[in-house]
Amino acid sequence: MNVLSADTIRLHGTATTREEAIAEVGALLVSSGAVTDEYVSAMFARESSVSTYMGNLLAIPHGTNESKDSINRSAIAVVRYDDAIDWGGNPVRFVIGIAGKGDSHLEVLGSIATIFSDMSAVTELLEATTTDHVLSRLGLNAS
Repeated sequence: MNVLSADTIRLHGTATTREEAIAEVGALLVSSGAVTDEYVSAMFARESSVSTYMGNLLAIPHGTNESKDSINRSAIAVVRYDDAIDWGGNPVRFVIGIAGKGDSHLEVLGSIATIFSDMSAVTELLEATTTDHVLSRLGLNAS
């Protein structure tokens, strides 16, 4: 199942705060039809209880377990920022919003974790000039 496509990737996000970044990546998930607005609210609720900062310039905001009914289909949205966003004291350049229906997104999460554990791969993603490059580097195909 394809969970990421070029229309849910932004190479130059406009947010300057963690809250704006969650709203920005959440809006991509909503506009793709993957989730409802209620899911974005649940992304904020999750962030208020535990930080979704993962290390190596990455945050992965996602909804709460109670928000599963707000997911129409599994999807991922990627926003890259030209300037780091302060994520609870940590610098973030990539915000990857995740909405998982069932377990179909877990393989993609594993791929993202592997890529972002390697700073040379993160650097390659920072230097990517097209959404297709990001898609191919993440090992995903456009839907």
